[in-house]
Amino acid sequence: MEEWLAEIVVVSSWPLLAGLIVLCLIVLAQGAGWLVDEAVTLSKRSGIPKVIIGATVVSLGTTTPEAVVSVLAAFQGRPGLALGNAVGSIICDTGLILGLACLISPLPLDRKIVNRQGWIQFACGILLVLVCLPWGNLGMVFVDGGRMPRWVGFAFLILLVGYLIKSIRWAGREDLPSADVSLASEPQESAAETSIPLVIVKLAGAVALVVGSSWVLIPAVSEAATRLQVPEAIIAATLVAFGTSLPELVTAVTAAYQGHGELAVGNVVGADILNVLFVAGAAAAVTQGGLLAPSHFFTLYFPSMLLVLLVFRVGIVLSGDRLRRPFGVVLLGTYIVVSVLSYVGR
Repeated sequence: MEEWLAEIVVVSSWPLLAGLIVLCLIVLAQGAGWLVDEAVTLSKRSGIPKVIIGATVVSLGTTTPEAVVSVLAAFQGRPGLALGNAVGSIICDTGLILGLACLISPLPLDRKIVNRQGWIQFACGILLVLVCLPWGNLGMVFVDGGRMPRWVGFAFLILLVGYLIKSIRWAGREDLPSADVSLASEPQESAAETSIPLVIVKLAGAVALVVGSSWVLIPAVSEAATRLQVPEAIIAATLVAFGTSLPELVTAVTAAYQGHGELAVGNVVGADILNVLFVAGAAAAVTQGGLLAPSHFFTLYFPSMLLVLLVFRVGIVLSGDRLRRPFGVVLLGTYIVVSVLSYVGR
């Protein structure tokens, strides 16, 4: 089946190939959004508090596209696409999505939660770079690159479980009324009227959409990269990263418009953490030799990721009780510069 799909992609004309990529990205985003909605409904019907849903299910749901794309890419022998998607999604989430959300409306901050989760976010970014460094031959890192070993992937997945457990415990100690406000826009009637078996069927359909569209997207993107003579890691860190980050984008923009900026900030920060522990971790764990980090990761993508995360940390310190529009301009400008350099510097 995979060879048949690859043959179709290879003989496709440019308009057809471009249309296929766009369609896959749309279906991928819609499937992830559906997955989040149904997971929230199932949690309500099963009696799980909303605050726990927001702390775990929403972030896991919006990160599902990145995880599926990266794991399938790793299975198909494309580690550059797998790692590039994870790193590019962090840059896209923090630079583009938070930047746009700030421009729409200043985002209120719960400093206690943002500082706690934000430091974990920053630490995960640094940890990702450290585990990819070739410690036995650091002098050649900008020439030969490095590698994220398979055992690190399993370690990241263990850390993911610990992070989720800790988040649930933290969420249980937060003020429930304030947490409910951040999810107040969710329809209450549908959750009460939908039966649990129907929700499970919808969940299965959402997962099928995400997996199926990702399965088609990977060879299409690979073929486009080949035709453009662009390394697929660069395509992954820009086009695919943007497409798989659409659930976070929709969530952040909607939350900003509705005056729930805390939800936008929290979802992006949580998604960044999961991009390291869940997306990169799962992709490395299923790859025999781990994930290859080519030299341009160390000359461009890792520095860009750390720069965006550092700008966000500085912005938190300087912004007081909310992230304002000028800070959104800084984040968005950083993302644009990184995206331009990705293609100019190739």
